[in-house]
Amino acid sequence: MTWLVTGAAGFIGYHTATALLARGESVVGLDDLNAYYDPTLKQARLARLQAQAGFTFARVDLADDASLAAVFAAHRFSRVIHLAAQAGVRYAMENPKAYISSNIVGFQNLIDHVRAQGTEHFVYASTSSVYGANTHIPFATGQNVDHPVSLYAATKKSNELMAHSYAHLYGLPSTGLRFFTVYGPWGRPDMALFKFVRAILADEPIEVYNEGRHRRDFTYIDDVVEGVLRVAAKPAVADPAFDAATPNPATSNCPWRIYNIGNNQPVALMDFIATIETALGRTARKTMLPLQPGDVPVTYADISGLEAEFGFAPTTPIGDGVAQFVRWYRGYYGV
Repeated sequence: MTWLVTGAAGFIGYHTATALLARGESVVGLDDLNAYYDPTLKQARLARLQAQAGFTFARVDLADDASLAAVFAAHRFSRVIHLAAQAGVRYAMENPKAYISSNIVGFQNLIDHVRAQGTEHFVYASTSSVYGANTHIPFATGQNVDHPVSLYAATKKSNELMAHSYAHLYGLPSTGLRFFTVYGPWGRPDMALFKFVRAILADEPIEVYNEGRHRRDFTYIDDVVEGVLRVAAKPAVADPAFDAATPNPATSNCPWRIYNIGNNQPVALMDFIATIETALGRTARKTMLPLQPGDVPVTYADISGLEAEFGFAPTTPIGDGVAQFVRWYRGYYGV
């Protein structure tokens, strides 16, 4: 079986490709290695993948349809796991066109090639950010998500709708996964854990948004990868109980599904910071700041669909996950 993993040099993509290679699969990894954050970290992840048997890399911008077509001409994919995207809530206010190019144009290019090749299952990353202005928690896939508060969230909601249209028109089995604040070794430098650890070790103040009143459903990377691979192994099917008169937003009468992947245990930001301080053996200096545009105060995943369909729920406690990240960070940066 040959798998395509887009965003293979990214955080989740790297770990997903690593897990597939570890069980003997062939993986083609795509990434454009853009400079949204330090490309040297992406290059380091990529080097580890390229050292493993069964991995092939292609540097491709998904918005470049000709380059993408060449990859599909050279390989036939049994499964596609689409994790590449222009990420970040706040950066969308600075560079909105990057989100349209990658998350809309790139997504359409990719799904069109997946459809034409007859791939067995198209699994793609969505985000908890799609819940937007919704304040009903926990966030459940059956809830309405028509009120995004960031362009990033709007593009991800668009991906879900685009995938549904392809599932309906062409019978392409498609599953969207709404990730909740993924963290762990080899994580993204623009995420809170990475930024906090770096600042504390440098004896610099950390920026604490929303005056520390955030709560986040932090989800450890190993749990996320396990969920992704379980879902990918079971192609989406039409929901026999789907009622078009009262439609369930998470299922359909075509092979299309949506699931949350979250820890189902939101953690207060100040408790999260205290956990980091414990792991580092240092106390953070804090700069308290207001809520940022595009942010939501709370994320909390209802994962009942994931549990019912796949018998799976994340299990890594926040203390263990943070300690693992700190060990990796200290080793990687030698601090």
